[in-house]
Amino acid sequence: MNILLTIAYDGTNYAGWQRQENAVAVQEKLEDALSILLSRDVTVRAASRTDAGVHALGQCAAFFAPDLKIPLDKFPTVLTSLLPEDISVTAAKIVPDEFNPRFNALKKTYIYNIYNAPHPNPLLSRYSAFMPHMLDISAMQKAAEYFIGKHDFAAFCATGSNAKTTVREIFACEISNQPNGLISLTITGNAFLYNMVRIIAGTVVYAGLGKIPPEKIPQIIASKNRTSAGKTMPSQGLVLTEVVYYN
Repeated sequence: MNILLTIAYDGTNYAGWQRQENAVAVQEKLEDALSILLSRDVTVRAASRTDAGVHALGQCAAFFAPDLKIPLDKFPTVLTSLLPEDISVTAAKIVPDEFNPRFNALKKTYIYNIYNAPHPNPLLSRYSAFMPHMLDISAMQKAAEYFIGKHDFAAFCATGSNAKTTVREIFACEISNQPNGLISLTITGNAFLYNMVRIIAGTVVYAGLGKIPPEKIPQIIASKNRTSAGKTMPSQGLVLTEVVYYN
């Protein structure tokens, strides 16, 4: 059986999703727990290899099991009991054997949170980037709209990417002002390049600070030059919220 899990985690204490030799990763903790539960070595394949410090509510990962002695509806609870308290499995279902959680994804949604206030809020610091300078929400909203569509996002890709193409399609990109002082960038696309969402967030922040006019975004995209875009925002503001596989 090919089992697809939905996983939530606080990425603060991890060096990202992908298992690493010299650091603790979310994948390692999940595979170790599955290996204990199933009494054999287990390897999982994930929808997204989130970076160090990035969080998730809707990460998806699949693994093969010859059979399950635990009822599928009870499996998330039992598996979560073997995981650290900052990782939780929230759902499990059987998918076709040929299903791949990365390549079968139709779209992914991320949220980037910015705490915009004169002073930091310790209760939000693990899940948002602090910005003490007041941001122009209207300018940020206008800037965000320019990212919608199919574009070559080379200007929004960090060094180290091994992507075969830098063309991606963004289905939705919007800014919302939350009552607790958070400004949220919600972006949905068919796939994302290395650090792409954090660079888009940094570029939208530049628009909010008046460093670039929103109307310049198409020019920045067309430049395919990383130095034309904004800075890469800190990892703790980013959350993978959903991966969609079927219409």
